[in-house]
Amino acid sequence: MKRLMILAQRETYGMDDVQTMTVRELREALEEFDDDAEVILSHDSGYTYGGIRYDLMEETEDEENDEE
Repeated sequence: MKRLMILAQRETYGMDDVQTMTVRELREALEEFDDDAEVILSHDSGYTYGGIRYDLMEETEDEENDEE
């Protein structure tokens, strides 16, 4: 089984300072990988691992920018 390992990094405590990509950019990046590859998050330089599950995804709003 092929695996796509995403090397997750702890960058900051504030969400405004996190380096991000859009859903569109993520889809485009994933196009080069095998459709059947398992996706795994690697944390702490491979010390711990985590999965990506649909039931753990949620869309949120940036309340600070919504008030402007």
